[in-house]
Amino acid sequence: MAPPLPPQRPLAGGSRRPRPCRGSATSAASSARAPASDPRPLRKFFFFCDPHRRGKACIKKVLLSNCLQELMELHQESEEEVTDTEQAENWFSLTSAQRICDMFLALDKDTNGTLSKQELKEYADGTLTEIFVERVFDEHVRRSKVGGGNSREMDFESFLDFVLALENKDTPEGLTYLFRCLDLNGRGFLTTADIHTLFRDVHQKWIEGGNYELCIEDVRDEIWDMVKPADPLRIALADLLSCKQGGTIASMLIDVRGFWAHDNRENLLQEEEEQVEEA
Repeated sequence: MAPPLPPQRPLAGGSRRPRPCRGSATSAASSARAPASDPRPLRKFFFFCDPHRRGKACIKKVLLSNCLQELMELHQESEEEVTDTEQAENWFSLTSAQRICDMFLALDKDTNGTLSKQELKEYADGTLTEIFVERVFDEHVRRSKVGGGNSREMDFESFLDFVLALENKDTPEGLTYLFRCLDLNGRGFLTTADIHTLFRDVHQKWIEGGNYELCIEDVRDEIWDMVKPADPLRIALADLLSCKQGGTIASMLIDVRGFWAHDNRENLLQEEEEQVEEA
């Protein structure tokens, strides 16, 4: 059963929605499993062009955004032969729309149209840490009107923001979303104690996966060396953005698969080089 979705919001200034092109995400609504009203295309514009979540975006910022360029590329690709991989990488494509919808429906075990914390923990094969999922709900999921306002469930639009943040960790917008989750005490910075607490869950999943033992303090020190914060006692969002490795560091702290990729970065790079040479 497809999740009930709220109606799409128009862009600020009364601008019209772009006309759907062949194979675009806007036309995904006609798919058998896709929702009748797909907020996904516009959601990316709001994610990147409405950082303060006011529900409106500056037209000039939209016109200059990479989102519009990506949408226009899809219009051009509709007249050319493109691979399935290229289609999947474009957020506005039909392939991407189906992927996101299928992902949400697979997680929504009770088919109530929203995701509980337990359901979201199964995202990415369960590699995300429990503390990160808890923080996502604390910072980015609105309180439910049922159950006395104490329960939270993630609706489809919030899920889209979640996916956009994880798939764009190296962008200021994606990293800002994730930093709010990493900032356990809402102080605007991370301390060594925060890093230790966050990585402790990654370490547990790492050991459960049969990997070698490692020292949490060593990883904490490595992260500090990667960031080189302006204040040696704390890491601010500005530090993560300026060090150019913020996305990698966020992955190391929220996803055991992300830490594995960092730990095996040299082997992965060598494999990529060998594949390029063979091609």
